Amino acid sequence: MASSEHGATVGGKYLTFGLGEEEYGVRIENVHEIMALIPVTRVPRTPDVVLGVINLRGKIVPVFDMHRKFGMPATVPTRHTCIIVVSVDKMEVGIVVDRVREVVNIKADQVEPPPSFGADVPTDHLLGIATSSGGARLLLAIEKVLATSEVVSVTSAAEASKSAA
Repeated sequence: MASSEHGATVGGKYLTFGLGEEEYGVRIENVHEIMALIPVTRVPRTPDVVLGVINLRGKIVPVFDMHRKFGMPATVPTRHTCIIVVSVDKMEVGIVVDRVREVVNIKADQVEPPPSFGADVPTDHLLGIATSSGGARLLLAIEKVLATSEVVSVTSAAEASKSAA
């Protein structure tokens, strides 16, 4: 069971999604929108984890492949693959996931501290593991998963290549 100090920071509403066979959750207040997978413009000299950028209502938004971010093989798009646009330090970032599940209300007493082993995700990127009758979900600290410096460098590179064109 989560301690009250730990639990106070992890209880709440989460958007849940799948990557491969694993289920994840991200705080609903970090989610701006969910959209179908659309063509992404590749940005030269960016890491493989960065698929590229999209133009979202006139704003350049970097898009990350969460499979690659967590050391899995690259995402193979299906009709369920989508982009979740999340907020990271007041910047919008797209994350490509295999499928979106649902919004769930997770109580603090349903959350266990992250394990020190066994997950594809570094433990400092996890808020905890939510357990319920539906199984276990890894709750992501999305601001740690998508480091601000990484997001800024991709956005800057995209804007530089756009202005050079």
